[in-house]
This record gives sequence, structure tokens and C-alpha cells, in this order.
Amino acid sequence: MRKNKNKRQPTKRKTASQTQKSKRPRNDSPKMTEKDSSELTPFEIFFQKIEKFSKLHMKDRDRVQEILQSMQKAGSKTLQVISDFDMTLTRFEYNGKRCPTCHNILERSDVISSDCKKKLQGLLDKYYPIEIDTTLSVEEKLPLMVEWWTKAHELLVNQKIKKDGLAKAVRDSDAKLRDGYKDFFDHLHEHSIPLLIFSAGIGDILEEVIRQSDIFHPNVKGVLKAFKGELIHIYNKREGALLNTGHFQELRTQTNVLLLGDSLGDLNMADGVQDMENILKIGFLNDKVEERKQSYLDSYDIVLIKDESLDVPNAVIRFLTE
Repeated sequence: MRKNKNKRQPTKRKTASQTQKSKRPRNDSPKMTEKDSSELTPFEIFFQKIEKFSKLHMKDRDRVQEILQSMQKAGSKTLQVISDFDMTLTRFEYNGKRCPTCHNILERSDVISSDCKKKLQGLLDKYYPIEIDTTLSVEEKLPLMVEWWTKAHELLVNQKIKKDGLAKAVRDSDAKLRDGYKDFFDHLHEHSIPLLIFSAGIGDILEEVIRQSDIFHPNVKGVLKAFKGELIHIYNKREGALLNTGHFQELRTQTNVLLLGDSLGDLNMADGVQDMENILKIGFLNDKVEERKQSYLDSYDIVLIKDESLDVPNAVIRFLTE
């Protein structure tokens, strides 16, 4: 696996937040009023910092402020992070080329047969257009997505791939975690903040990507393994969350959640959290931007459009652990 360099964007202080409320997307928000830097609160400094990111959009900035302030007041010991993997913690593209998902890593490797590759490609050609079809409801897509993932899963299991084959497939792949991944994993580990990864991808591949990046820390919990356990696909992560109630029971004091996803199906990953007080949802909108932008703004608190970094989640986590 080719690793990314951990990059940070330079930050500059802006002016303080205006008290007038707005529910318009960030780019249409009113300009902030001037205030001397010595009068800024730590929260105002932080919030101005994240608002500088050009790829960050919010429908209701006041709601985001309220959630963040409440989470900070509760303290970092009450925080857990729940995240999708493919196209959320990993990059969507690099140098104009699509990066592989966990399934793609195997499909493009030499550890599976050419016949299996052909069949997997046929499934992709048939079902992927359905997955991204904005005219179909989740209810209409669901049985077809289950059909797709079940068939693909069975094809891969029947290949009887050995562990060293998985490691080689990841090593030879173009899989890349998002810029800032090392800060993300290391900072969560440093502050003992649990990270639960829900994924429709192959858990064995997912773990190998993390291990080869030297960031598989003890706080990374509950990785759902498609080779070893329940089949999790893009639209049944709520059921996956409820099946994983043992994890949530252990973390019953972590009642504040930072959720990261790249699809509307990811929004239900925290449904098993008990006595949840606050949840901040950050969504990565990777493609089909104009078609899907409004639905993402309606569903996620913060939307990152074509952003291949973890700079915003990292800024949020650092603020919550200060």
C-alpha cells in the first residue's frame, strides 16, 4: 500500500461570529463582524479556523456551534468516534484516478482468478448504477444492494485467499488513507478515544490497510469483518450498529459521538449508542455533487465536498480534547 504524507493546511485567524442565525449553506452565510483578537473566546478562534476551509459547507452553523460547545463542555472522556471506512477514512481519488475500495483491492490483485474478476466486474456494472441512482428510494435499492454484496462476498470467499495473499494485495494496491490520517488515529489513541469502524468492505483487508499504515492502535474497536461475521452493506449499517450493542454497552459513558461517513446509509451507524447526548455528523461528498449536495446538507451537520483530507475532523477532535 502506498502511504500518504500527513499534510496540514495553514490556518489564519478570521473575525468573530455574528450573532444573527442563519440556516443557509455556509457559502451564503452573512459576513462576521469585526472583533479585536484579544476578545475572542477559544471557541470563536476554533470555529473561525474550521470555517476557513473552502470545501466545508453547513446548512445550520448555529446548530453546529451548539453541538460542539455542548460536546466540549462534557469533556473528551465522553467522546467516541464512529466512522465508515471506504471513501471516508480512505481517499476517493488521487491525481484524478479513483482509489480502490476494500473489494477493489482484491478484484485488481493477482490473488483471485481471472474468472472471479470477470464475474465481480459484471456485478459492479449491473448494481453500481442502481446504488447511485438518485431517482430510487432506499427501500427500492435495499434488496438489490443485498443481492449485490451477497454475490460478491460469496465469490471472494470461494477463492480461499490466504492471509499472506491479503497482505500482498494491499501492499501492491493504490489504496490510500486520507491526508491527515496519522494525526487522526494517533490523537484518538493518545487521548484514549474509542474508534469504531463500520464498513461494507472486507474487514480483513480493512485491518491490513490500517496495519500497513502503522496506525492499528488498541482503541480501534469493533471492526466488522465481512469474511468472518455478519454481512454489512451500505444500507444496513443501522442493523449492524444494533448487532454490535456489546461495544456500545462497554462505552455507555461515551455519550457524545463524532460520526464520519460518505453516504446517507452511514447516518444510522450510531443508532446503538445508549443515552446519547450529542452527535456531530460529518459527511464526505465525493462525487455527483450537484445531484446530492442538498440531501447531504439536509442530513449531515458538516459536509466536506471533494475534500481528500481529514483536516476538519482532526480540527474538531483537537478542539474537543483541549
